[in-house]
Amino acid sequence: MLDAPDILRLLHPFLAVTWVMPLIGVAVYFAIQTRQRRLAVVNKTKTTIPPVVGKEHVGGGQWLSGSVVGLVLLGLAHPIFKTIARENVWASDPFRVIFVVVVYALTFASLAFLYKSRTPLWRGVMATLTGTGLWLLGMQPGVWRRGFEWYVSHFYLGMAAAMLMIFALATLPEVYKAKRWRIAHAAINTVAVLLFISQGITGVRDLLEIPLHWQEPFVFQCDFENRTC
Repeated sequence: MLDAPDILRLLHPFLAVTWVMPLIGVAVYFAIQTRQRRLAVVNKTKTTIPPVVGKEHVGGGQWLSGSVVGLVLLGLAHPIFKTIARENVWASDPFRVIFVVVVYALTFASLAFLYKSRTPLWRGVMATLTGTGLWLLGMQPGVWRRGFEWYVSHFYLGMAAAMLMIFALATLPEVYKAKRWRIAHAAINTVAVLLFISQGITGVRDLLEIPLHWQEPFVFQCDFENRTC
C-alpha cells in the first residue's frame, strides 16, 4: 500500500513520463523539420515544411528546458524536505532550512529572469545562478547521488542534462547569428537526448531499488554488499 511519502515520490517520474518525455519528442521532431527546411531553402528546392516550423521548434525547446529544470527541482524537493522533517532540522539547524528555501526561491526566480533576459551578459548571469542553485540543492543531505557509480547515476546524468538545457536556453538568440552556434546547439542537444535516454534507464532502476515508506526501517537493516537480510 502506498503512503503519502510514496505518492509524493512518484510525482517526479509521473511528470517525467507524461510531460517531459513528450516534450522531448516534440522538440526533436521540430528540430529535424527545421533543419530539413533550412537545407531546402539553401539548395533552392521545394518543400512542404511550413516556415513556422522554426518558431514552433523554439517554443517547444523553451518549454522543454524549463520543464527539465522544474522536474529536477521537484525530484530534489522530496528527499531534501523529507530529511529535514525526519531529523527535525528546524530545531537543530534553522539556518539550513532557511538556506534551502531561499535557494529554491532564487533558482526559480533566476530561471524566470533567464527567459526574460535580452543581453548576453544577463542571460549568462541568470543561467549561472540557475545552475548554481541546482547544484547547491543537489548537494543537500538526503539526496541520493550514487557517487560510487557516478557514471550511471540518475542524479549526475540528470544534472548534466539540466545544465545543457540551461545553456541551450541562454544561448538561443546566438543560434540565429552564426553557423557555429547552430552546430554547437545541435551537438549539445544531441548529447542531451542521449542523457534523457539514460534517465529513463537509471530512473527505472532507482525505482526498483527504493522500498516503500513503511518498508524502509526493515530494508535498510540489510547487508547490501553481501545481499543478505
